[in-house]
Amino acid sequence: RMFSGTFKKQMIRAACASTTAVGLSLGVAGPAMAAPAVVVKSSAQEYPVGSKVDDAGSITLRSGDSVTVLTKKGTRTMKGPGTFQVGAQPKSNRARFANLTRTRAASRTATGAVRSAAVETIARPMSPNLYYVDVAKSGTMCLYNLEQVRLWRPFNEGIVTYTVSDPASETSVDVTFDDGESVAPLDPALMALSEGKAYTIAGPEGSDPATITFANLGQQIRNPSDLATALVDKGCMDQVALMGERL
Repeated sequence: RMFSGTFKKQMIRAACASTTAVGLSLGVAGPAMAAPAVVVKSSAQEYPVGSKVDDAGSITLRSGDSVTVLTKKGTRTMKGPGTFQVGAQPKSNRARFANLTRTRAASRTATGAVRSAAVETIARPMSPNLYYVDVAKSGTMCLYNLEQVRLWRPFNEGIVTYTVSDPASETSVDVTFDDGESVAPLDPALMALSEGKAYTIAGPEGSDPATITFANLGQQIRNPSDLATALVDKGCMDQVALMGERL
């Protein structure tokens, strides 16, 4: 009898632990914070690209405003005027996301667009892959592996050489695109990239060099909203914008 009180307390703790374990296994452990949705395309000043909104919440847009968000379940585009639930009726983007984030071997690829002499102005193509390094855009670039870097040029006509330089060590390496090719690998044996360092990419004479800082994403992220969140946190905003256009 003298141990009955202690025994009862132990039984209660065991029962509570068992109930919690069952709840966790069923996904009903209790209230959880709603997952953030990430704004990847926007014409609304209140919701700039890269901002995070509550997946379970709502946003109010004025006439002419348009906002696209990535949620856990897909893409959601809202056009004002009106008030919209962020996570309602998302559009699945699995196929497009898989194609955009496909990791390819660091080999030359004949993709891109060719300028037409008959057309004076042609829209600049978007990169077909989230992890291609645009030779003409400055900013922070997020990658999984800094030893598998592919440079990308939007137009693929002509043989063109770009020079990647490390201003800190004053070393550089040339990367040549053959005619008809839009993607070319950077040989890690010739230049090893480091996270957080700024590198320049200089193209043909007369073009402005791009300055790029690389960031490592770590383990592969397979969910679009999780990836967008990671890109925002590391400052890779051009990639966030590309997700908004491609997805």
